[in-house]
Amino acid sequence: MKVPPSIHMMHHDIRQRLEEREERLSPYAAKSQLSRGRQRDEEPCPMRTEFQRDRDRIIHCKAFRRLKHKTQVFIAPLGDHYVTRLTHTLEVSQIARTIARALNLNEDLTEAISLGHDLGHTPFGHVGEEVLNNLSPEGFRHNEQSLRVVDLLEKDGQGLNLTWEVRDGILKHAKTGADILGEEWGLVDTLEGQVCKIADIIAYINHDIGDAVRAGIISEEDLPKPTALLGRSHSERINTLVSGVINFSWAATGAGGETPRIGMSPEILEASNILRHFLFEKVYNIARDEAERAREVVRLLYQHFIEHDEELPKEYKLRDESVERRVVDYIAGMTDNYALRMAEEVTGERIHERYR
Repeated sequence: MKVPPSIHMMHHDIRQRLEEREERLSPYAAKSQLSRGRQRDEEPCPMRTEFQRDRDRIIHCKAFRRLKHKTQVFIAPLGDHYVTRLTHTLEVSQIARTIARALNLNEDLTEAISLGHDLGHTPFGHVGEEVLNNLSPEGFRHNEQSLRVVDLLEKDGQGLNLTWEVRDGILKHAKTGADILGEEWGLVDTLEGQVCKIADIIAYINHDIGDAVRAGIISEEDLPKPTALLGRSHSERINTLVSGVINFSWAATGAGGETPRIGMSPEILEASNILRHFLFEKVYNIARDEAERAREVVRLLYQHFIEHDEELPKEYKLRDESVERRVVDYIAGMTDNYALRMAEEVTGERIHERYR
């Protein structure tokens, strides 16, 4: 049944109205009409801007669904309230959208980058990432894998064909160097991407405190004294950090004629870095030390599929690439439980029980 021409016109008016609304954003905000485009040209959506379309594609892709069964810090935790990659992603999106809205930036672009930033993360958190980085001849970084997921692996090898701005934010969200906003921080090309990068930090340094307390590794009283500036509860810390970013970055709204940049005041930044270093020393390193069995699983799966690449699913054989590359793609896409089940099939052992 053909859609009447009047319906097409009405839908076009919807997108046009949304694009006109973007013109009232900050002069520094990314505008969907001015996007650098997609890798493959497509007809515009009649009802959504380009960035809204990207957000929807990410939410409906298989890699996004798998995030609910990938752990953040603790491996196969027993409790129901530990953070997963999916809940982390949603927290990053909420924080980033709050900041973007306050600064009059493009909330749709911010949301799309936030929702897609961790699509390439491995099972077993950063432990899985470290093992694949050591095993793969090409190395492995989850941000690069996230871009590979949206460009090549989703939709049976067609990819999601996202806009340049979303792809740039996904690729450059990862932090380099020891300090937040330090010399090796690296900038994303859009302010919206910079917002997502800092929102990622705000989300994880706060929810990881809760997980570590829940796991009995630390108590709230163990937090370094200088971090009291941020607040003594999860909600207080989030509020302080989000407010601090908005206040410091106010030039991004176009007010005052200053060069815009997304950041924090020196006092809040110092407290945040102290908290991040504390978590690395007292939580992340301990959690990784206790994850040797997860390392064993990833090593075992890698070796098995290198030797038996005929067992790889057909969607990982669509391109003329090395066996190592295909195996890394397959393992990186696994959820924690799927990786454990595959290891059980390969070894015949009850590996799940070894985690209890």
